[in-house]
Amino acid sequence: MPEVTTHTRSVPLGRTTLELSWAAGTDTGRRREVNQDALLAEFPLFVVADGMGGHLGGEIASASTVDRLRAVVDSGAVSTKNIEKALSRAVKDIVSHPETTDEGTGTTLTGVYLETHTEEPHWVTLNIGDSRVYLLRDDEIVQVTTDHSVVQELIAAGRLSPEEAENHPYGNVITRAVGPSDSVKPDYLRLDVLDGDRFVICSDGLTKELTDFGIRHFLEANVDPAAAVESMMAAALENGGRDNITIVVLDVSRSDA
Repeated sequence: MPEVTTHTRSVPLGRTTLELSWAAGTDTGRRREVNQDALLAEFPLFVVADGMGGHLGGEIASASTVDRLRAVVDSGAVSTKNIEKALSRAVKDIVSHPETTDEGTGTTLTGVYLETHTEEPHWVTLNIGDSRVYLLRDDEIVQVTTDHSVVQELIAAGRLSPEEAENHPYGNVITRAVGPSDSVKPDYLRLDVLDGDRFVICSDGLTKELTDFGIRHFLEANVDPAAAVESMMAAALENGGRDNITIVVLDVSRSDA
């Protein structure tokens, strides 16, 4: 994994100033030959995409999705509407490679962006698939996004416990993705912007190897986002590294006049 660096950004918002710091890293893991994950960590949008599909299909899907979203960031107009337009373009990119992609090709997408064009700034999470956004707030870690997966549907129906889901044979089967055969509209959730919040955005390569408690432990042990990413990555690899692993840690400091 290349060296992980912490980036910072001051965001003046009327009487409020946000100090954001973040770091991101990705690793192929110990069992995969290629890395089909992709990430974008550029203010105001922070996302992770986990591609799936044979040959180069998954890599094309995740890279196309991130590239299209990067263009939205560059335009300075990050919104749910423009995100969905970008995802539609990404699907067209995916199907334009028939030699390496098919209906089973696609990618998860999850992350957060800062919405500042409202009276009160807020975070917007977006999610398609089973990559996740976690929030550490007031010493409690919460999975903000809901997995689009077979096991999550079984849990919601009361047919499976979270503990049983960890080793379920359908654990890798997702029910929604950015791809030719699925809707490209993510689930969204708005969150208040609070001082001291810490987000973790990750592919399931991390959550296969670390529990929620483990993620919280490494956040609490590492104040610097880059150190937190590196520590979680090392632990995930030590625990098996069965999949590609991608992690973004985003810290929020807010001061109100």
